[in-house]
Amino acid sequence: MLLAASLFVSCGDKVSSKERQQSSVEVEDNQSNYALDVYNFEGFESFLSRKDDKTYVINFWATWCAPCIKELPYFEIVNKKYSGNNVEVILVSLDFPKQYEKKLIPFIEKKKLESKVIALDDPKMNDWIPKIDEDWSGAIPATIIYNKDKSQFYERSFNLEELENELKQFITL
Repeated sequence: MLLAASLFVSCGDKVSSKERQQSSVEVEDNQSNYALDVYNFEGFESFLSRKDDKTYVINFWATWCAPCIKELPYFEIVNKKYSGNNVEVILVSLDFPKQYEKKLIPFIEKKKLESKVIALDDPKMNDWIPKIDEDWSGAIPATIIYNKDKSQFYERSFNLEELENELKQFITL
């Protein structure tokens, strides 16, 4: 994990934070025409504090994380099954920026992910990780489930039953 973290930190470029709040990576070839929204933490932070009537399930993952890949289908099931209950799943990729075009976007397309997928590209992990949860070690997978009334952070992987049980504490069926 330490090696991955140091690699993630070394991938940052020298673009100002205002310029990096949100950008888009598009892959346009014969196979793909996918646009990936990329945020620095300042731009991403609004996803963590929405005060509307939805319940948000925000999962931090990466294509190089085997436990993350194993649980992704459960988030997709929850996204589809609970959308009528005002639930929105957001998959936050922590893949390295140099892998967006060659690995992340092809993965999203191959797995036909229907949840909103965004990339978080902010090399100052020591600054933003504790803003998500002060006890988060930075390990993934990690998930936040929240609505306007409460919030819970999970530094662990889920199976479908566990994920649904946690989500049901936030929604009215």
